[in-house]
Amino acid sequence: MESQPTPVRLGPLAAFTGSYLLAAILASLRFGNKEFLFYILTMIVLIGAVLLIHRRMPLRAAQLWALSLWGLAHMCGGLLRVPESWPIDGGQRVLYSLWLIPDLLKYDQLVHAYGFAITTWLCWHGLHQHLRARSDEPVFPTIGLLTLAATGGMGFGALNEVIEFIAVLTIPNTNVGGYENTGWDLVFNLIGCLLAAVMIRRRWWA
Repeated sequence: MESQPTPVRLGPLAAFTGSYLLAAILASLRFGNKEFLFYILTMIVLIGAVLLIHRRMPLRAAQLWALSLWGLAHMCGGLLRVPESWPIDGGQRVLYSLWLIPDLLKYDQLVHAYGFAITTWLCWHGLHQHLRARSDEPVFPTIGLLTLAATGGMGFGALNEVIEFIAVLTIPNTNVGGYENTGWDLVFNLIGCLLAAVMIRRRWWA
């Protein structure tokens, strides 16, 4: 029988996540950034959903911390200003607009790949736990099961784009970008999902 995830100490995780969320709320209020107040509210709802999932299907400490770091990367991306001399793509000089490799890779795209790699990992974890509950036999990361997990990750990536579309329709002057930006977001979501599937397949991610 495969081992269960060890219990997670939620206190340090809650303190870390709460600290950067409070800082993000204060920064958004100070600069009048309604877009990020919307995203912070969305993130709080998602944190509640993750906690409910964790109660029913315990997540690993590494997964919860990886989700929290994704949230931090998101908050930094929309609120941290970058110097005038740094190359950006978009009208707002924030970290999300920064070209890490000019005309090839943006900070935003890297966060998309990372975030939906983690999401795919969580989808695999849920599928794995569900199948384990039905049998005492070990559950192996087959191509079919990993395809389901990666497809789940892509589905959550599409939901993220829906949330961004709602922000565009309801909040003026967002930094979401246009159709091409959405397309690249989906491409990097896919890259992250595929990388996660490879890592799970090679047993680097349990």
